[in-house]
Amino acid sequence: MMNEIHVIGIGDDGAAGLFPAQRKLVEEAGLVMGGARHLAFFPKLTGETYTISGKLTELVEHLQEARTGTNSIVVLASGDPMFYGIGAYLSKKVPGLIIHPHLSSIQLAFARAGLGWQDAHIDSLHGKSIKGLAQRIDGKPKVALLTDDTNTPSTIARYLQQYGMDEYEMIVAENLGGDDERVRKFRHLHEVEGAEFAPLNVVLLLHKPDAHVPRWTLGIDDEHFAQRKPDKGLITKREVRVLSLSELNLRPDSTVWDIGTCTASVAIEAAKLAPLGRVFAIEKNEADLDNAEQNARTFRTDLHFYHGKAPEFLDAWADPDAVFIGGSGGEMGEVLRIASERLRPNGRIVLNAATIETLYDATQTFTKLGMTFRVTLLQTSRSKPILNMTRFEGLNPIYIITAWKEEVA
Repeated sequence: MMNEIHVIGIGDDGAAGLFPAQRKLVEEAGLVMGGARHLAFFPKLTGETYTISGKLTELVEHLQEARTGTNSIVVLASGDPMFYGIGAYLSKKVPGLIIHPHLSSIQLAFARAGLGWQDAHIDSLHGKSIKGLAQRIDGKPKVALLTDDTNTPSTIARYLQQYGMDEYEMIVAENLGGDDERVRKFRHLHEVEGAEFAPLNVVLLLHKPDAHVPRWTLGIDDEHFAQRKPDKGLITKREVRVLSLSELNLRPDSTVWDIGTCTASVAIEAAKLAPLGRVFAIEKNEADLDNAEQNARTFRTDLHFYHGKAPEFLDAWADPDAVFIGGSGGEMGEVLRIASERLRPNGRIVLNAATIETLYDATQTFTKLGMTFRVTLLQTSRSKPILNMTRFEGLNPIYIITAWKEEVA
């Protein structure tokens, strides 16, 4: 018979915060596993102890070995083990765990702030890059962030200001549940910079009641993007952009490639449609790339920009769910080959062509690559005032070519 393994959540108040039954499980266990800080809460344990150092594969192996030879096993974890915790990982590797959740740091932070949290957006920066946070939280009035030694409250405040997200005020809750617990509210993000915080902290971001929060719907007007001067117009026009984005068939977590991003208008709107994903964009013209980076900050999208000419850098990018090609710099055949080989299941490649020669080359290449494709010719006009009347001015016709791989039954 396999021995029981109990995963018990614990707070900064240590053993005092556990129910009597949970404390008894720890004290009578033949093996107690946990971080050094957790084990220090129980200095008089009589059973074996194992310090978790971060190598979770070794922890799983030790658990599986010990399960057949120890009376009982306890794994100590921070807060709720199933909320960004070790319990979720262990439950996939070791069947039959018994989970004892404690109050999570997020739950405690909202309680100390006197706020409900059923409507909060929760994100973890613990052990992760802050990259992409801007588009994930943009427009969300109540946000909770788990932090670490790199992604500190000060780092987060500086990051948000880069994207003009000054509508947020910040609450920093430190050492929750401990004797030195502290909760501070900062009305302005710049007040956070330079402040000192305990390593164990949670950040809450709240829209100020009087704050102006910008909103953009699908199809941002062309004139809102910074563009090359005096040669304005090097942008995927709004009508073409909206249809191309529809053809990309994006999901919230899609990985997107934008080849020849120019102003990054497609990349930016793709990031808004796929805020949980990643958007990689490359541009060979340095002036256009500067505009693209400015536009990304304006519209609060944290993109992966590269200065170069595709297929350069593509091997460093994650495999795509969607590829948009607005310009390939004469390397279309090679770019399409790489994109088709790297494309994830059910992925799409969308190419905009302004000439029949590019249309011909693209369709011939897709045929050679064994991809299914369709072509939409978009011819549209915009109204333009003339004296006290209105006329229509035609935009350049654009071929929108969409290609995909047929799934093998």
